Amino acid sequence: MYLNFGEIGTNIKNLMEDFQKKKPKEQQKLESISDMKAFVENYPQFKKMSGAVSKHVTVVGELSRLVSERHLMEVSEVEQELSCQNDHSNALQNVKRLLQNQRLAELDAVRLVMLYALHYERHSNNALQSLLADLRSRGVSEKYRRLVSAVLEFGGKRVRDSDLFSPKDAVAITKQFFKGLKGVENVYTQHQPLLLETLDKLIKGKLRDNTYPYVGPNTLRDRPQDIIVFIVGGATYEEALTVYNLNRTTPGVRIILGGTAIHNTKSFLEEVQTAGFHSRHT
Repeated sequence: MYLNFGEIGTNIKNLMEDFQKKKPKEQQKLESISDMKAFVENYPQFKKMSGAVSKHVTVVGELSRLVSERHLMEVSEVEQELSCQNDHSNALQNVKRLLQNQRLAELDAVRLVMLYALHYERHSNNALQSLLADLRSRGVSEKYRRLVSAVLEFGGKRVRDSDLFSPKDAVAITKQFFKGLKGVENVYTQHQPLLLETLDKLIKGKLRDNTYPYVGPNTLRDRPQDIIVFIVGGATYEEALTVYNLNRTTPGVRIILGGTAIHNTKSFLEEVQTAGFHSRHT
């Protein structure tokens, strides 16, 4: 449930290998009543395992097709760099390169430009207008192009209390390689949602009162044990993964995550649009 695509692929490969070991030999000889009895007794278990393997391989096969068709490994890598590194020149070059790929889905292309816009909003060499022109030239709908400025109004630096982008030391950035399965390449796992930092500070008693006011004693003397996080506007699967990992690695602390929705890019942009944020013509 909480594994990334590469790890799931490796697990399916192991499941398949285990299945092949248990598969009855095609040339199995049924020379006696006991041979036939053993075959009949083992067949339901084999059939059940066969069905499970078939379902998993079918699902992962479809995921693999979508990842390949939409170039999601390449898109994901650039998204991670936009979120976690602070190299404007390299970021702009990579986004422009991907926007030239006509096989990129419209939503993926727009999301790259939105991440660039949010991160480098006030950079002296900001090239957002050039990227919007690239979106227009590749035929991205006006609805999505207009949403780039809407997202900036919704979550730009002017309205943020904290920085969403915390560049990491290049030495700390590692690619995870999953060997032995073709089509499942290395993936970036750099990005951690802001929720991780917020919960870490809360658990350590370092959360700023002016940003997160509370009712009760002037100081929180005891370490919190039960924490309920509710995100008005919606949470994401990555935030659910963050809470799962914190529960698993922080003894004595129990965290529950809730929200008004579980968001992906499409549902989030629909909410921004519904909220009436201004989107300039692009």
